[in-house]
Amino acid sequence: MNTNFRLSVIIAFLYGFTVFGQPNKEPVDYVDVFMGTSNSRWMLGPHATMPFGMVQLGPDNQGANQGYNWMAGYEYAINSVDGFSHIHAWTMAGLRIMPTTADLAFTDQPTDAPYKGAGAGPHSRILKDSEKASPGYYSVYLYDHDVQAEMAVTTRCGLQRYTFPEKKESRILIDLLFPAEYNFNISEAKITKVSDTEIEGYAMSHTGGFNDYKLCFVLQFDKPFQSMNTWIGSKLKPNNNEVSGKGDVGAFVTYSTKEGEQVYVRSGISLVSIEQARLNLKTEMEPFGWDIEAVKNNARDVWNKRLSTIKVEGGTEEDKRKFYTNLYRVYAAKQTWNDVNGKYVDPCENVQQLPAGADIYGGDAFWNSFWNLNGLLSMVSPDIMKNWVITQLELFDKTGWTGKGPTGLEYSGIMEGSHEMALMLSAYQKGIYTENPEKLYAAMKKNVTVQGGHNDCGGWVGNVALDTYIKYGYMPRDLGVTNKTLDYAFDDWCVAQMAKALGNKKDYKFFLKRSESYKNNFHPELKYIVPKDSQGKWKEDYNPFDNDNLIEGNGWQYTLYVPHDIPSVVNMVGKDLFNDRLEKGFEASKAHKYAAHALDRTGGQKSEYYINQGNQVNMQASWLFNYSGKPWLTQKYTRDIMETYYGSTPYHGWEGDEDEGQMGAWFVMSSMGFFEMNGGGDAEPIVDISSPLFEKITIHLDNAFYKGKTFVIEAKNNSKENIYIQSASLNGKKLNGFQIKFDDIVNGGKLELLMGSKPNQQWGIER
Repeated sequence: MNTNFRLSVIIAFLYGFTVFGQPNKEPVDYVDVFMGTSNSRWMLGPHATMPFGMVQLGPDNQGANQGYNWMAGYEYAINSVDGFSHIHAWTMAGLRIMPTTADLAFTDQPTDAPYKGAGAGPHSRILKDSEKASPGYYSVYLYDHDVQAEMAVTTRCGLQRYTFPEKKESRILIDLLFPAEYNFNISEAKITKVSDTEIEGYAMSHTGGFNDYKLCFVLQFDKPFQSMNTWIGSKLKPNNNEVSGKGDVGAFVTYSTKEGEQVYVRSGISLVSIEQARLNLKTEMEPFGWDIEAVKNNARDVWNKRLSTIKVEGGTEEDKRKFYTNLYRVYAAKQTWNDVNGKYVDPCENVQQLPAGADIYGGDAFWNSFWNLNGLLSMVSPDIMKNWVITQLELFDKTGWTGKGPTGLEYSGIMEGSHEMALMLSAYQKGIYTENPEKLYAAMKKNVTVQGGHNDCGGWVGNVALDTYIKYGYMPRDLGVTNKTLDYAFDDWCVAQMAKALGNKKDYKFFLKRSESYKNNFHPELKYIVPKDSQGKWKEDYNPFDNDNLIEGNGWQYTLYVPHDIPSVVNMVGKDLFNDRLEKGFEASKAHKYAAHALDRTGGQKSEYYINQGNQVNMQASWLFNYSGKPWLTQKYTRDIMETYYGSTPYHGWEGDEDEGQMGAWFVMSSMGFFEMNGGGDAEPIVDISSPLFEKITIHLDNAFYKGKTFVIEAKNNSKENIYIQSASLNGKKLNGFQIKFDDIVNGGKLELLMGSKPNQQWGIER
């Protein structure tokens, strides 16, 4: 048969099967792990990882300075690979492996250095069309080494398969210090040959003056290597069975390979000990033997189970890819830091033991995660939500404080306020965590009554300068940043709600009153949040687009930043002025895809910009119209943000920083037409409603927490044009307001929306 004809027949068959046979794609099949990986941070790449995986094993290709390079990690536009490292967590890195066959090189060089010769470094160009990845798996062809590299993972372990060419010396490099996003260094490291098929080691790593962790590892090879060779800095020591030192420490093993010969490497890691790393490896990876397909398929199954909690119907194929990739990012961004037997290392470097069945998590800040991550997790993954509470109570119990950004469980002190409390409160109010409410309250209350500061075990804890906030009723601009007033006020509100839930009326009244402190920075004439000093003098020549004395935002944005009391803000500004400002802001931001990074800085101030969907302070903006009497504009702009801010390519995933799942969670929640303005902290948590992206969404509720019920959102006549809600009903009863109870969802039921191309300005104006 003619080859071209045969190919045409095959293509026609496959096309017909796809179009007419309509094979059922599973949620995991829609995930594109390359989405948004250009111009991305260290934490975001096509890494092979499990939900909340300790291991995030994947390619790095940026930077030449060992230990530091901002936005190091993976850049889609660079067609090379420096190596495959195991940890891509915020402020954490470690254990990079790289197969090589070209001239020996083991020190990092610029990515654009020559690819041949001893000075080139171990990196290699790649054939871009050979680069494949899916949740839990990554593969690429290393052109300059003629090696096919593949890797698949469990939660704490990796399995790599390297297919070598015929070479007298093929190598596998083990590198402990390499470029990462934050300035990490190694004070002590050791690599030891256990046998000709096993290596163990550790690296005492330090990042940013607060994150100290001991990364322990065990590597197992499926066939004996010929030699182990080590280096410290630029000094190589051949045929050496052990190396120890600080800084750039590494090793490589050698093989004489035939064409197509494969070498497998199993890796297990732990922050506790080498023995624990070996236990993780024995428990999670050894049952798979050396079968990388089995590991890959297991990862696929685990991921598909998580992603299948939500089924979407209708919409475009691109919408579905965006939806499930954003849902994937919610789980791919954080880490589990306990070993398989529940052991972990606390912030004071003590080994602790978790209760049976619990996991302890870490990652970037909880700053404003109440607007995205918390609501979604409580709805579709209450088990993870509960483990987050357990994490906080473990930290409080063992070291005295909760953590606003536990990175490797260390106290980073990152960002403002103690917004982990919003998660803790919400989990209690929703019945997800109910075991020890008194301890929960004690942990929360400490953050708003005891001065925060530097922790004896490293890092920062609690609310810094809390005494100043209490003394003045706001944070004076000469003593701190103004937005602390707003962040601390919300913290007060969270503690007030928890006090109320426990029947503590005195504390409830006290902290509820203090939660109004944000009003002390509200200028009565300008109608904006304005910095003022300790003498009560307002900042002169105020410009609402000035970000002076405000963290990652400006006065225009921070005026809207009162999640617990939006109705009062609307009243203080005045409904008409509030709406005029907000509408103008959205219309002015459309051309920039609602991303402030598209605009310049001038004269030490940010240029006039309004909506910044790419940063936490402003992610509620499109939902505010619900509270100002124009819910149809919430419907309009949430849909427009999903269409324009969010993309579906490596170069356009998020117009900004996909901050460890927060951008992803916002998209998923808004795609369902849901939002929690105050983070679900009411006695009866409330969910706001807007225009869903899909015609039908089915939430399969957790069996253990919500008895396995389902909740369906059906948006009849929904389309790219028909974005406005005409009418609504909940379980067959007419719904005129824009809110439902969280319990209405998790108790199972159906929300029906009739959609149209023009706003119904009578729907949703009731509360």
